[in-house]
Amino acid sequence: MPESITITDNRTGESVEIPITDGGVESGPWTKLLPGIWFKDEGFSATAITNSAITYIDGDAGQLEYRGYPIEQLAEQSTYLEVAYLLVHGELPTTDQLDAWVHDITYHTYIHENFKQRMFGAFHYDAHPMGMLTAGAAALSTFYEESKDIDDPDLRHRQIVRLIAKMPTLAAGAHRYSQGWPFVYPDNDLSYTENFLSMMFRMAEPSYEADPVLAKALDQLFILHADHEQNCSTTAVRVVGSSHADPYSAVAAGCAALYGPRHGGANEAVLNMLDEIGSFDNVDAFVESVKNGDGRLMGFGHRVYKNYDPRARIIKETAHKVFEVTGKNPMLDIALKLEETALADDYFISRKLYPNVDFYSGLIYQAMGFPTEMFTVLFAIARTSGWLSHWDEMLERNTRIARPRQLYIGEATRDYVAIDAR
Repeated sequence: MPESITITDNRTGESVEIPITDGGVESGPWTKLLPGIWFKDEGFSATAITNSAITYIDGDAGQLEYRGYPIEQLAEQSTYLEVAYLLVHGELPTTDQLDAWVHDITYHTYIHENFKQRMFGAFHYDAHPMGMLTAGAAALSTFYEESKDIDDPDLRHRQIVRLIAKMPTLAAGAHRYSQGWPFVYPDNDLSYTENFLSMMFRMAEPSYEADPVLAKALDQLFILHADHEQNCSTTAVRVVGSSHADPYSAVAAGCAALYGPRHGGANEAVLNMLDEIGSFDNVDAFVESVKNGDGRLMGFGHRVYKNYDPRARIIKETAHKVFEVTGKNPMLDIALKLEETALADDYFISRKLYPNVDFYSGLIYQAMGFPTEMFTVLFAIARTSGWLSHWDEMLERNTRIARPRQLYIGEATRDYVAIDAR
């Protein structure tokens, strides 16, 4: 027997039975029974805005899957571009499909010289790289007018390739401009993450050779950040995309949402917290201060996960491998002690405060030489494939334009009063 719920309007006695499908109920029967009565859900914490076949999360079990594949298997065995193909196309690629996909992305990494010089040159010398990336993503739409034809699947696919390819180029350009360094052209002989590292850090050397451990670590971090269901930035992309805006504008909206510290700034907040703790010996005192309400434990807890974030387990192992190459960071010892202490304390366990993906990612980025203002930019590069997967899925289903309702709490109707009588 199918599951269902029954809603009764106590004012009239009328009822409606609504089937539970895929863990949710449709709003249509509710609206028909209760016209003009809206479901208030600030932050959309109990609202499913769509059906999606891309990412599955079970927060209680600490489970994350892309297209049905566990994140642990993808992080260990796959590459970011293979995962990006999976997110966009729905299946893992064959060898020929992956070769063609990697080739297309590799040869779309360049950006127009006029765009590069004039767009970056319009910013102040110390402009934040995330602001430049957001503006750059939106500005690309003026170079690809065909992108406005969102009804053509082939043209949509071309823009998806371009955006995944060009985001690292924009990101590296933003960093180098903020440092006063000359731009580095993409190197088509390098992998996706090696090329990004080259564009970020290459100086006078004739070619750039990234440490394979660091390149693998960055690739793994990109996989872990590629998608995370209907988060703030993905919802922003969907809302803007629902108006049939071009994908560059939609991705710029995602970047703008990610720019906010409540979404993309958590790993930087973790580093600030570890700096505040200062030493291994101060961890116990800091934990007590958090329990007394005098501090905040950054990098613990998650809106979705009520268990250990599966991405945090993977990143923790990656951090050790990275520090074997870059040298030990004293803050890693503080982080490990902090995690051990918190996970042994009923105060944090009862509140389901477990480490999330941000707890170790900032340490890894810092060890690799990325300045803190680039952390959110790295997030955006990785998340582009997820954003575009949702954008494309939405258009395939011809989703209606986003138009939420509100509960009005302002003044009742009143007459205008002339200014001299106020």
